Amino acid sequence: MHEIFVSMNNFFQAMGLQGLAINSCVESFFLVPPPDILLIAMDLAKPEKALWYAFVCTLASAVGGAVGYFIGLWGGRPVFNFMFRKNRDKFDAVENMYKEYGSFAVFFSAFTPLPYKIFTIASGVLKMNFIKFFIASFFGRGARFFIVSLVLMFFGEAVKKYMELVILAVTVVIVVFCVIVYKKRHSFIKKDIEVKDGDN
Repeated sequence: MHEIFVSMNNFFQAMGLQGLAINSCVESFFLVPPPDILLIAMDLAKPEKALWYAFVCTLASAVGGAVGYFIGLWGGRPVFNFMFRKNRDKFDAVENMYKEYGSFAVFFSAFTPLPYKIFTIASGVLKMNFIKFFIASFFGRGARFFIVSLVLMFFGEAVKKYMELVILAVTVVIVVFCVIVYKKRHSFIKKDIEVKDGDN
């Protein structure tokens, strides 16, 4: 599998910017190397274009996420089970995250090391609101790719080997922040409902 991934990555890299876009798009619904590998290489080669590369990555990945969404919407649970034969139990976990966090669950999967493709297809199966799904995907993927590009643009090769730690640290901060905001929002909504019920 490692050799196959290396070959795929070399194939995408040989195509340059188009390869980066295709890699980012397909990775959102199919098993190919994560676009971060190619993004890092291209950022280091041409740091002045790092933000442009991040934008291409973001847009292509969000479009690929939409493809995954419609695969799940039209194919349903049988397609999910076929594509993720070894991870069928993940569907229940994704469904529980949706019930708990709504569209924030998509944002988490788009930004963090969670398997984004599982969430894109499961979103379609669960018939999540497509607009909310796409917005969460776009900003989640954008946050991830732009952080990678910005860090490399400013610090270059010196920070390359620490990228996973940088992403992990930022991930923890953003996830904690989003959970706090989500909890606060629901707390305010609950209090508002209680006040209205009391007035009635």
